[in-house]
Amino acid sequence: MLSKRIIPCLDIKDGKVVKGVNFIGLREVGDPVELAKQYEQQNADEVVFLDITASHEARDIIADLISRAARELSIPLTVGGGIRTVDDFRRILAMGADKVAVNSAALSNPAIIAEASAEFGNQCVVSAIDAKARPDGKKRGTASGQTGASGWEVYIKGGRENTGVDLIEWAQQVAALGAGEILLTSMDKDGTRDGFDLPMLAAVCEAVNIPVIASGGCGDIGSITELFEQTDSDAALAASIFHYGEATVDQVKAELAANHIPVRQPRQLVHPVS
Repeated sequence: MLSKRIIPCLDIKDGKVVKGVNFIGLREVGDPVELAKQYEQQNADEVVFLDITASHEARDIIADLISRAARELSIPLTVGGGIRTVDDFRRILAMGADKVAVNSAALSNPAIIAEASAEFGNQCVVSAIDAKARPDGKKRGTASGQTGASGWEVYIKGGRENTGVDLIEWAQQVAALGAGEILLTSMDKDGTRDGFDLPMLAAVCEAVNIPVIASGGCGDIGSITELFEQTDSDAALAASIFHYGEATVDQVKAELAANHIPVRQPRQLVHPVS
């Protein structure tokens, strides 16, 4: 079994880290780069910056943060939010990010995944998917010729718009197009802190052959242990427990190791000279 990754997530609005519940009710937490540096010292495997405003006005802010983070961090940095074109991939990677996460734009133009993967390598391309249980609470049948029967649908535009696209079908499509991994967020679980959406994650892990990063619902270290014991997720994304000092990445890894779940061991950090 490959080592599991622990990835702090930093949602960024107006240059600050924020956190909410079900994508709303945002509160400021702190400076993205300073928090990321703390998580690196705690032996985080990666960090994710998500520009949740993704407006033209915020673009200069996020560009500065990416450049600062690339200079001051030695762990991989994934950046997402407002990605619309392959040029956006090019610019963000040129700023020093290691991976780029694309969400809404891929639904309207799936070719962006294939084009970015061909130009930069699939290791740089993350398909971010926001999903939610169907409003009627039912799975779609297959009698009418529909193949989707997962019971979850994909949302875009920060969770504001339901595409009606079946989650499993879309996950399989992005994998076939060349995405290197899937960052899967359960909108039903986001910020609730009552555990990851295990059925949804298990279904996607079974349906694709690329790594799946679990997001949404982490409430404590036990949530992460449960995730890896009950699904084939490759990584756990978490925010609140780290932002509010309830647990460190080191503590999470120690608990996972105690439960015989393989984790990447701490390493000597080497920072570039400022």
